[in-house]
Amino acid sequence: MTTSHLTHITEPPGVAPATGYTQVVTVTGTGRLVQVSGQVAFDEQGNLVGVDDPEAQARQVFENLRRCLAAAGAGFEHVVKFTFFMTDIAYLPAIREARDEYLGSLPLPAASAMQVVALFRPEVLIEIEALAVVPE
Repeated sequence: MTTSHLTHITEPPGVAPATGYTQVVTVTGTGRLVQVSGQVAFDEQGNLVGVDDPEAQARQVFENLRRCLAAAGAGFEHVVKFTFFMTDIAYLPAIREARDEYLGSLPLPAASAMQVVALFRPEVLIEIEALAVVPE
């Protein structure tokens, strides 16, 4: 599927189909690279949203990603890759649900998901970074 300057290849020949992400995203033409550092579930005042609640944390993380992308003149339609870090892989469905709320019907970007031993504070359950390309 092609979305302006991005082409999503969901099923490359010889590769098992992906569930919940796109296997390959290519960028054509010129564009501006936007790298969003890992976002966690802090609100505007620096308070953690959703202590012990992966669903609430995932929603806040995606809201923070939205705000960071907007500050760079980008949106979720420009994201080519997410990297999900979580302290329990069981949080992945909550992350995908929040992602789907924010992306709506947009093609899914490439993604990597990993369980980590810990994030920088014990009450932080999820961290997500994004890579986007905005057409010039």
